[in-house]
Amino acid sequence: MKTILNKLINHDILSKEDAKQVLVNIAKGTYNNSQIAAFLTVYMMRSITIEELEGFRDALLELCLAIDLSEYNPIDLCGTGGDGKDTFNISTLASFVTAGAGIKVTKHGNYGVSSTCGSSNVMEFLGVKFSNDPDFLRKSIDEAGICVLHAPLFHPAMKNVAPIRRELAVKTFFNMLGPMVNPAFPKNQIVGVFNLELARMYGYLYQNTDKKYTVLHALDGYDEISLTGSTKTISNNTEAILNPSDFGVAVVKENEITGGDSIDKSAQIFMNILQGRGTEAQNNVVCANAGIAIGTVLDISPKQGFEKAKESLLNGNGLNALRKLQQLSA
Repeated sequence: MKTILNKLINHDILSKEDAKQVLVNIAKGTYNNSQIAAFLTVYMMRSITIEELEGFRDALLELCLAIDLSEYNPIDLCGTGGDGKDTFNISTLASFVTAGAGIKVTKHGNYGVSSTCGSSNVMEFLGVKFSNDPDFLRKSIDEAGICVLHAPLFHPAMKNVAPIRRELAVKTFFNMLGPMVNPAFPKNQIVGVFNLELARMYGYLYQNTDKKYTVLHALDGYDEISLTGSTKTISNNTEAILNPSDFGVAVVKENEITGGDSIDKSAQIFMNILQGRGTEAQNNVVCANAGIAIGTVLDISPKQGFEKAKESLLNGNGLNALRKLQQLSA
């Protein structure tokens, strides 16, 4: 690790192979906590390269406990987090709305590190069981249309990093990696990222896969469609700018999509929206993100996807998906 740290401190970059080996060594427990913390800190102070990101990704995918759900042709909706905006759980809500619209979802998530309430925090609070048992996950996706893949159960190699990330409590390159290392290897993916540079890296790495994907970055800093302004999208064949008017809705204010300051308040917002008691701004933001997911899988326009998402939310289909998951978890 000393050699690696000296390299990075001297502004050298790691090869794809070196980056991969570092993560393998972290998994093996080769390094102490101070060395791992120093390694993570370097990447808070300099940009990551495509080769480094690819090496880190490949290591985590090789080390994960893979789950084959390919028969369902699922999608994952996952943001990197780390945008500092502290919104409510938009991508998790959008996942249930997408499932309610008949698109199977393998939702990869974790506890919040740089935010109050991550996807796993709200799911756990609402009584959703975390499991890596294939039978339970298949039953979930069969009956609820969605299964929750709680990252620590599928990435045991990262147990040495989790406490350090919690103590640092700021975004690290693991935020960047999260959406890339879904253990179900879904062929469809919506990824929200916290800056434009990372959006381009994701686009570059995904164009060399067989995924159908859309990478999202709101130009005012959100790692999802916020409807507070324009959103850059990068997908298989196109790059575009999406505006609220493309969904037929008004611009929303930042304070209309903020999250709760505790897990129980975040869960209350979550349930209000899923039960049809959300504000127009909250509903539209959730349905815009779900609409992109639906549109990506079905090859329809964002506006058409948005309409299907709105129907799923307002008809209670998204809520039914959660209720079924809660029943299966009991």
